[in-house]
Amino acid sequence: MRSNAASPIETLVRQLAGLPGLGSRSARRIALHLLQRKDDKMLPLAFALQDAAEKIKNCMSCGNLDMSTPCHICADDTRDLQQICIVSQVSDLWAIERTGAYRGRYFVLGGLLSALDGIGPDDLGIERLLAKLAEERTQEVILALSATVNGQSTAHYIADQIAGVPDLSAIQISRLAHGVPVGGELDYLDEGTIATALKKRTA
Repeated sequence: MRSNAASPIETLVRQLAGLPGLGSRSARRIALHLLQRKDDKMLPLAFALQDAAEKIKNCMSCGNLDMSTPCHICADDTRDLQQICIVSQVSDLWAIERTGAYRGRYFVLGGLLSALDGIGPDDLGIERLLAKLAEERTQEVILALSATVNGQSTAHYIADQIAGVPDLSAIQISRLAHGVPVGGELDYLDEGTIATALKKRTA
């Protein structure tokens, strides 16, 4: 008689399938690969996961992930204190850092405003953001949020909140440019992207 308890293989597949971008079929392939290469793949991965779980924490200042708080970005006194780039997720912060084109500070919201998902301003730490802007005497806020409905509504809300605080009303608010990507061909772009590129055209 088969036990009702899930086998270790089933548990492993289920945990893998819960990761972003992985379905049950991909999870089974990965589980099989790991089980067939325990010594050089599975055990080092298990150690790396445990090590990261024990040592990595959220930065209390910006929300980044690092081994210390404040994180290495917030603790870097060569960064521009007058600029704060607001992003939705830590992955967005990492993407901007990879470019090497930005040397200011960050604030990670941890999501976007979404009535359907029940995510409101309190869930994104907007009050904490406003306090950070005042404390660091920020001169420019860069809204690096997605060009989706939720991303744009979040950007509008943050801009309105900043403008509504007398001590912060002088802060310059800018957004990432939207339009034709580098290397992009017009024939493969959607109408919204092309229209935005036309409106934001430069000399």
